[in-house]
Amino acid sequence: MVLGLHSFPPLGRVSQVKGPTINFLVILELADHDDEHPWEICLWHSCGEQPWQDMIVPPFTKADSVAFPGLGSSGRRRLSYGVVLHMASSLSFTLKYRSGPTQPWIWARDELGIDDGFVILNVEGERPLTDDLSDIIRGLNPELKVRSVASQTPRTWLWTVETAVAPASGDKSAYADVELGHPWGGFLRYLALVRHSKAWLGPRHGKTDFNLDEDALLCSFLSCEGKHLVLLGISNVNNVTLLRSSDHGPVMIHLTKVRNDENTGSSGMVLAAVGDNCESAIAAAMYHARALISFTSSIHSALPQGPPAHRNDFRAEWMQNWYDGLGYCTWNALGQRLTEDKLLHAVQLLKENNINVSNLIIDDNWQDVDYNGPDATSYGWKKFEAEPKSFPNGLKHTISQIRERLPSLEHVAVWHALLGYWGGISPHGDIAQKYQTTEVRREGWKANGPMIVVSKPDVARFYDDFYRFLLSCGIDGVKTDGQFMVDTWASAEHRRELTNEYLDAWTTASLRHFGARAISCMSQTPQILFRQQLSQNRPTIPARNSEDYFPDVPDSHPWHIWANAHNTLFTQHLNVLPDWDMFQTSNTNAGYHAAARCISGGPIYITDIPGKHDLELINQMTGLTTRGKTVILRPSVLGKTLDPYTGYHEDALLKVGCYHGKAATGTPILGVFNTRPHIVTEIIPLDSFPGVMPASEYIIRSHQSGRVTAVTDPESQAARLGVTLEVGGYEIFTAYPVTQFDSETNGRITTASLGLIGKMTGAAAIIENLFEFLPTGRVISITRLKALGTLGLYISDLPQMSVERDFMITIQGQPVPPCTVVIDQKDNHVLAVDIQKAWSEMGLNSGWSNEVEVKVYFDAEHC
Repeated sequence: MVLGLHSFPPLGRVSQVKGPTINFLVILELADHDDEHPWEICLWHSCGEQPWQDMIVPPFTKADSVAFPGLGSSGRRRLSYGVVLHMASSLSFTLKYRSGPTQPWIWARDELGIDDGFVILNVEGERPLTDDLSDIIRGLNPELKVRSVASQTPRTWLWTVETAVAPASGDKSAYADVELGHPWGGFLRYLALVRHSKAWLGPRHGKTDFNLDEDALLCSFLSCEGKHLVLLGISNVNNVTLLRSSDHGPVMIHLTKVRNDENTGSSGMVLAAVGDNCESAIAAAMYHARALISFTSSIHSALPQGPPAHRNDFRAEWMQNWYDGLGYCTWNALGQRLTEDKLLHAVQLLKENNINVSNLIIDDNWQDVDYNGPDATSYGWKKFEAEPKSFPNGLKHTISQIRERLPSLEHVAVWHALLGYWGGISPHGDIAQKYQTTEVRREGWKANGPMIVVSKPDVARFYDDFYRFLLSCGIDGVKTDGQFMVDTWASAEHRRELTNEYLDAWTTASLRHFGARAISCMSQTPQILFRQQLSQNRPTIPARNSEDYFPDVPDSHPWHIWANAHNTLFTQHLNVLPDWDMFQTSNTNAGYHAAARCISGGPIYITDIPGKHDLELINQMTGLTTRGKTVILRPSVLGKTLDPYTGYHEDALLKVGCYHGKAATGTPILGVFNTRPHIVTEIIPLDSFPGVMPASEYIIRSHQSGRVTAVTDPESQAARLGVTLEVGGYEIFTAYPVTQFDSETNGRITTASLGLIGKMTGAAAIIENLFEFLPTGRVISITRLKALGTLGLYISDLPQMSVERDFMITIQGQPVPPCTVVIDQKDNHVLAVDIQKAWSEMGLNSGWSNEVEVKVYFDAEHC
């Protein structure tokens, strides 16, 4: 019985190549009783309009077979096949296979339900046929105002597309619904980021028929020639432009739902960008959007005005103090109706388990609300002080007790909604007595109907007073949720007068009182994304990147990772740090989420039920600094999907790529996740890792297995990984650039610093590393790290070496105890130096520095 057939390029999907040849690699997975058959593979293919042809794919020799350095399913044998095909144009292909010359052929389409694959010959840098957008969007509506503009992204082309919108009529917003045209006259695939709710963006995918269930903020279309057309709706606070599929044809696009809240006429705008790849086209559109949006009013209102004393309220801070500390959030951990006792109990158990969190977020349910109405969406906020029954001694007492019990804690933040609480302000509380209020009506959300909010003249004072109160209680950060609520207001007048005021007042108050220690949540509405989060003239703050993490909803876990990885294609261009939300380390899917958070490049918060912690998993995500602080190991480049057009229900692994370090010399990192309800195998080429340089050589290490591949360069036949993941499986691969030396007695020796092994993103602990071949024949490795742990050093000749005889290792210039240096049990080419143990046994202290320097000497001539 054949268990699986896997190919690269993948069947049923679109792959792009940059040259006239393509390597077809095929993995046949077999059950034990089938592995003795003389299996044959046949490639059927057609270039352009040519007739289909068949080609037998020969088996690889053992040396050329695809390597599986990570986790693989047990009980499977894999056979590797490969052939090089010359391409004159894009081609379609499929596979058939049989167990011997006399057996019938089995078509992959029939057996595995896989569509034909399509390979595009992409000539990079080739301009569109003309500068006329109508040649790219066929049937372009002639009523639209189209203008070609300069792009800030190399090898991309850009246009603005505008349509007039009437003014609002009294309290009613004006809308325009205009047909746009047919991208490329026909396309192979599309990606759309849609507003799947008022608060959140999410990805949608499709093939030749454009059919969306929700309005889209951004769409990208792949042409048959390998070019990418990105359409981006531009919005400001009183004018929202979105995209939707048309009722008039399967592949027509509407420039639709252009909403104008102003009492004067306006225009809706879409940016159209064309590039060689999806990312560059998105970048072209986003850079121009940044230039187009006038931030004058928002910047001047968001930044403190007046005397220098106000401007000095903004303090430069190390990101490590907020983004890079491990956080703990109470939401899933402590449930509804927080109390002081619950908080202190959770903090005590964190301390007892030696979990040194730096940041505590006290989430929803601490505030004093009126509980009037059927659910929380109707509750109004009464006063600044915490709920008196749950916090009988007041918020300040609770915070002082928390800080006293958990000395590692640096920052405490509290949750609140942008408008106070989910139902706004209670008409019967202290807040309503102290500040002017007004009634607004909500629509298009589960809480339709009226709500009370602070009126425009008092919004700034309201925030300023509230945040001063929080500071007096020992609170130094906020998580401001429900920001989308301003987009639920039905009245054009309220939207026009209050939306601006609330967004700017919150930005001003949070920056003045908390600096960058603010989290923007439920804020993926067009007005907020473009007005507030696109601006570069303020500190970068974390912003939630997708809908919530739901620990008790099994189907939500793969989708959560999927949505975040795709949303980051857009949010990476905003002045925010994408926040993939909290998660529980004791949950069944904990490792899955931990790996995603580590490669996201964003903050990491846990929301463990008190006492239910996976300490080993926490240790894989974090490191201890020389000053005793627990930090996350955050890559310097954000993690995002590498396959923007692959749909959620296709049999493919989700591949999320990030990068750490300087360009060309840094470390590419690739996380792979199985989001399907069955085992998935894929072949992944090295050149798909982000930041891999064609002229460089690399080794690849699997985090879970600890195994290291042979040295390879991205253009070699061997530069590929075979990956098999079980349901809910994940793996992280790190590609380390190598340094090579030619010794007289031992030939070429290859080395690489692996950072902290045992950590999911251990390469992100590296601040700097170098190797030098000394005139004495010795090699010296110098690695500076941001945290303690076990340093891994790859040495190709290590199996022929002796730790006791051939190595000298120092930390901060002092020799380490011999017991802290071993050969790694997972791969005998890796030297493991337990820096954390050595640091403790040597009694070292950090002094003025928060870094640790490790030097490793070995003799290359006497290995």
